[in-house]
Amino acid sequence: MFGLLKKKSEIEKLQESYKKIMEEAFKLQAINRTNSDKKYLEADNILKKIESLQSK
Repeated sequence: MFGLLKKKSEIEKLQESYKKIMEEAFKLQAINRTNSDKKYLEADNILKKIESLQSK
């Protein structure tokens, strides 16, 4: 119950964003490869931010 009131850390927010963008990119693969590649690049940038925050 107390976990419901806990605020998410920046890393957790970035991880959720990364997961959402990866799902969008996967769905776009069959429709528009260019947009899919852009989403994968965006997800890669978020992953790099996550890794840099974890290394601190």
